[in-house]
Amino acid sequence: MAISTYTQLQDAVSNWLGGRTDLTLRIPEFITLCEAKLNRLLFVPQMETRSTSAVDTTDDEPEFISLPSDFQTMRRVRLSGVTGKPRLNFMTQTQLDDYRYSIDNVTDQPVYFTIMGDEMELVPTPNEDYALEMVYRKNIPALASNSTNWLLTLAPDIYLYGTLLEAMPFILDDARVPLWASAFSTVLDDLNKLGFRQSF
Repeated sequence: MAISTYTQLQDAVSNWLGGRTDLTLRIPEFITLCEAKLNRLLFVPQMETRSTSAVDTTDDEPEFISLPSDFQTMRRVRLSGVTGKPRLNFMTQTQLDDYRYSIDNVTDQPVYFTIMGDEMELVPTPNEDYALEMVYRKNIPALASNSTNWLLTLAPDIYLYGTLLEAMPFILDDARVPLWASAFSTVLDDLNKLGFRQSF
């Protein structure tokens, strides 16, 4: 049976769990837990994307830029509308606060950034409207709101093994945890190695 859609994945998991109808409502939960784990452990080029944003100096706080809703971690930020597209350097929040204090809150072309919650903070405070280009690691599109995604197409086995692994504690089948943990770990390692090779 093909496993290329959310529905087919749920059917496959049900089959591998012996067709237990009492788990029908639980299987989407197991898939969600699997995806949460994958978002923490999987590092492949498909999880990186480029996005553009803009500084608006008419805002009360133009130094704060909202991050995309699927944002996980930043790879780089550049001022795309400036000659040479200068790259902004990362600072911790403490370093950024100290630097902002040392320059007496001057406004100028941003040089540094930090991440705070769901926002990016720029320093110095922008003196004009700038176009920003971000390359960041994004979350895997959740199957609960998509019929499929790139990961299910690329590696249906990691979804199957990961979901079965999440199901084991619920159905109190501790004996099979090592089996599914090993299978999940093997596919995860394979994908991360593939991602590493694709990045160089």
